[in-house]
Amino acid sequence: MKLLITGGAGFIGSNLCEYFVGKGHDVVCLDNLSTGFKHNIEHLLPKPNFTFIEGDIRDLPTCRDAVRGCEVVLQQAALGSVPRSINDPITTNSTNIDGFLNMLVAARDERVGRFVYAASSSTYGDSKELPKIEHNIGRPLSPYAITKFVNELYANVFSSLYGLETIGLRYFNVFGRRQDPNGAYAAVIPLWVKALIHHEAPYINGDGSYSRDFTYIDNVIQANELAATLPRAEIVKRAELYNMTLPPAAPLDLVFNIAYGGNTTLNDLYNCLRSNLAKFDPEIAAVEPVYRETRAGDIPHSQASIIKAQRILGYNPHYSAQQGFAEACEWYWQNLK
Repeated sequence: MKLLITGGAGFIGSNLCEYFVGKGHDVVCLDNLSTGFKHNIEHLLPKPNFTFIEGDIRDLPTCRDAVRGCEVVLQQAALGSVPRSINDPITTNSTNIDGFLNMLVAARDERVGRFVYAASSSTYGDSKELPKIEHNIGRPLSPYAITKFVNELYANVFSSLYGLETIGLRYFNVFGRRQDPNGAYAAVIPLWVKALIHHEAPYINGDGSYSRDFTYIDNVIQANELAATLPRAEIVKRAELYNMTLPPAAPLDLVFNIAYGGNTTLNDLYNCLRSNLAKFDPEIAAVEPVYRETRAGDIPHSQASIIKAQRILGYNPHYSAQQGFAEACEWYWQNLK
């Protein structure tokens, strides 16, 4: 099939591009290179079934050009990072809501078969329930979280009004190869790995007791493939077995948690990364972290229930957090030294 992957030069997007190109699909990659990088997709550019368009989802004509002839959209383009959204809510809103709406309109007008989009665990906000279950969310705690919740609302409206099939994948702390360790808003794992490789003390926000459901990139790729390719009839049948009735003629509008279903504290994460990297450089074992104040907008704990995705999508994450940490550390050791 022909797919459009927005944000395709970014961390998650480039991994999706590589996977779907390797599977023989025709892939169009749209990215403005603001947080993505050309070098992430350099090896794909000569491929006959890969097309790169440098453009911004905030420009509707660009979205229309990119989606033309595509059967599925994997909407990954967004400005991530809670701190970034707190510092610059206007740009986060413009990209994550205006840009998202442009992509929905372009997909609707092109009669795209299915619109799969990157939702976020930040939508759970101040909900203290663990594990997180899709139908029970709290109030958002940051501008970023608001934008991702609005994405789900818009997807629901476009599904009910225009018949566009939409599937949202609520990612939980995705990590792995190509996640950028540089910049003011780098994610915790590449940031800490980079510091440890250079024998520098990483910062831990708070006392290290906050926990996350860290999710390796290959699990996310699997979820996107299932969401993009599973026939509607099969989804409806599986939903019935999950005691979820989907009207026979109604378009899909579903949201799933995509995680491993585990729980790792920041202290445990640090110790695991340090021990994995110490296999390559024993001196890393002596590097101790520095603790500082908790960040604004951070939630204390996050752990997903993945039962809905398992039952309806057939999602079966193969990588635990610990297995992913080992894979990621090896990749960074080979690419950051």
